Amino acid sequence: MEYREFHGQMISRLGMGTMRLPRVGGKDGAPIDYEAAEQVIDCAYDNGITYYDTAWPYHEGTSESFVGKALVSRHPRDTFALATKFNYRANPDYRYVFETQLERLQTGYIDFYLMHAVMDNSIDSYLSCGCIDYFMEQREKGRIKHLGFSSHATPPVLRRFLEAGDWEFVQIQLNYLDWEYATTHEEHDIIAEAGLPIVVMEPVRGGRLASLTPRANDMLKEAHPDWSIASWAMRWVRTLPQVQTVLSGMTTVEQVLDNVATFSAEDTLSADDLAVLEAARDAFHSELVVPCTACRYCTETCPAGIDIPEVLRLYNKIKMGSQTSRAMIANMEGGHPEDCIGCGLCVSQCPQGIDTPAIMAELTEIPAENATTRSIPKKD
Repeated sequence: MEYREFHGQMISRLGMGTMRLPRVGGKDGAPIDYEAAEQVIDCAYDNGITYYDTAWPYHEGTSESFVGKALVSRHPRDTFALATKFNYRANPDYRYVFETQLERLQTGYIDFYLMHAVMDNSIDSYLSCGCIDYFMEQREKGRIKHLGFSSHATPPVLRRFLEAGDWEFVQIQLNYLDWEYATTHEEHDIIAEAGLPIVVMEPVRGGRLASLTPRANDMLKEAHPDWSIASWAMRWVRTLPQVQTVLSGMTTVEQVLDNVATFSAEDTLSADDLAVLEAARDAFHSELVVPCTACRYCTETCPAGIDIPEVLRLYNKIKMGSQTSRAMIANMEGGHPEDCIGCGLCVSQCPQGIDTPAIMAELTEIPAENATTRSIPKKD
């Protein structure tokens, strides 16, 4: 296992995320499968992982208690680091949350404490509620060792929050796909300019980079038949010197062992490997998303009044693994995917030849579970 020093403490570069612990029956929403999850934690600990990340909302509020029972109560406290978070939207009472977290985790201190999921629409809540000063006080008392935040914010908002506190680290979503096709590269550089180490979340993009398209998978397998597709994503993040620790939400012992092998290997990605990965990434992206340029020729003739470019933008995000974009489509003003009559006028106007009616039909079949203003009717 590879380790990196952080303020005198050696931290494993592979961290155990506890957002995707195995559930009873493997069903979404089911309770944590304690026996299976404990085996995953034991495997991680026995193989040298020393960073364990949880949060107040994970597993419907039960993840922290599980970590307290399965990890903290069973191993010497100085042999691992705990990370957990304050999420304003989950519960704004930060004093109650922090005291309860210490009880759940069966510990007197948290090694890495984070403001959770800072976004453009939540930053003001964190800045105005008093939580930052409170958690800095807890750090002075030794109940928090290191203070940071996790960000899903745009680069300008990320800069703003960096300036709002005496932070020691930042956690962001970082992977080779978002590096090229989102703002991740810019976010990384902003944090690097501030001189802070990065904790990585979603290195495999919620599992989306564990298997690409067949052509992209073949490109990677031809280069290294013995490497898993997911390990390419881990190896890529491992090459970034600003990265302190890479979190992986491991659900099985097999995933733990694969990741441990990746972070124990002395060899890193060569220049040739990086070229192969970039080619596979671009092939994956081109085969997965629609090439809408938002010229808006299609909207002029759409009888349903659908904002087609915006729907296609969100559709691409769905294909890349977004969990919220379908609800955003359902909540849009004007026409919606189920309003499409399949007339094909949009196709005749599209310079890219995008089959928009087919995409609208596909979206109609996807439930908008998080929609609040309009639901998608199910077909008989």
